[in-house]
Amino acid sequence: MYIGIDVGTSMVKAAAFDGTGRELAVAARPVGLALHGGVVEQDMEEVYAAVVAVLDEVTSGVPEAVELAGLTGQGDGVWLVDQEGRPVRAAASWMDGRAHELVDQWLADGTFETVFRRTGSAMFPGCPGPLLAWLDSREPKALDAAAAAVYCKDMVFQRLTGRSRAATDVSDASMPFLDPRTRAYDNRAVELLGLTHRRGLLAPVSDPLATAQTRGEGLPPGTRLANGPYDLPACALGAGVTAPGDGLLIVGTCLASLVATTDLDLTGEPAGLYISTDRPGHWLRAMPAMVGTAALDWVLSTTGVRHEEVDGLLAESPPGAHGVRVLPYFAPSGERAPFVEPRLRAELTGVSLESTRADLVRATCEGIGYAARHCLAAAGLTGSLAVCGGGTRSPAWMRLLADVLGRPLRVVEGEVGARGAVLAAAERYGVALDAEAWTRPTAVVEPDAGRAAYYAKGYEEHLARLAEARERARR
Repeated sequence: MYIGIDVGTSMVKAAAFDGTGRELAVAARPVGLALHGGVVEQDMEEVYAAVVAVLDEVTSGVPEAVELAGLTGQGDGVWLVDQEGRPVRAAASWMDGRAHELVDQWLADGTFETVFRRTGSAMFPGCPGPLLAWLDSREPKALDAAAAAVYCKDMVFQRLTGRSRAATDVSDASMPFLDPRTRAYDNRAVELLGLTHRRGLLAPVSDPLATAQTRGEGLPPGTRLANGPYDLPACALGAGVTAPGDGLLIVGTCLASLVATTDLDLTGEPAGLYISTDRPGHWLRAMPAMVGTAALDWVLSTTGVRHEEVDGLLAESPPGAHGVRVLPYFAPSGERAPFVEPRLRAELTGVSLESTRADLVRATCEGIGYAARHCLAAAGLTGSLAVCGGGTRSPAWMRLLADVLGRPLRVVEGEVGARGAVLAAAERYGVALDAEAWTRPTAVVEPDAGRAAYYAKGYEEHLARLAEARERARR
């Protein structure tokens, strides 16, 4: 039995697989987010307790011995821990917007672009650079008390194994301090953000992945565990996206577009990031838009629609949603891909007394699809496209997405991030697994030619509306 652990933003999951990649059991626990005034934080002890609980559940339900385990989780944010991996303060989430004024300042004075040209990372308010700089000016005692500023999965790895020193991997370290060419921290980037005196807080980068044996919480003592990569590259592994040009769209809380590449191009508009992988010279060009299913969740809760009604409502409203349009930029910290606009907000237009709930739902799904198309184009998609995440549970939305994107979708269902975490762990430990069998799609959704042509025009209109919205956001 192989165990994959995926510590998500709102849900912590553990999945057990057999040697062929078949899911044997899945356990999940929700975790909370504290939102107030643009600040978004998480209780690390609640997150860790959820990890232990799902591991206890999934291992007790399957009698086989655990061969090894792999760990992945949400990226970005700042998780300040002491020497034992215990929290110094609440974790600042990747969704946090408190540092937006710093990002605005760095955009204006050129720091933002300079850092991108060095690291391939376009900063946004919820990434470690701005958050650490904000905490350094507002909460310096918290940084003084910390042994390390890590990422979510790194905290969990240290606690599960009892290691005395924090560690991260090249994927998590990619935002925003890692030089993708040398796979080491760029001290000049640290200096540009005014954090040289906090350089010691950056967790050492383990390359290859850090490994250790567990100490007995959640997993049997002595279980082999590998730390990383974080959830976006783990999903790429779990979906079989490794060949240059192939892409992955994750329709989850975050709408993430990833394209595998061997071409490191730090020119063009600074946006998204290059995620270093466990293979030197191979990167994922990532355009992780801030809001995916969270945008639809907001519309559903506001209109009183249940998730199970979505497919039916999508059938009630035609393409174009009777003129209703949604720019789906709902995040309090604005947008980060395929452009950075901290003050951008969502817009709902074309609504009248004749508009229905079905129109609002369809317009939101179409808007998310247009945002995904924008991100995938910017990331350089030329090959096949896989799709995973919670949105895949809606067949009607998958058909709509295929039409909006104008290309077939390789749908990969199940716990894709956990699956990728296992594949990464197996590679690290030298355990041979059939990656093709583990990543086989569950379905292929083809676009309708007529609807795809309609949405191609709609996409151009979306880009025009977006350009106007960005201008308003800058005033």
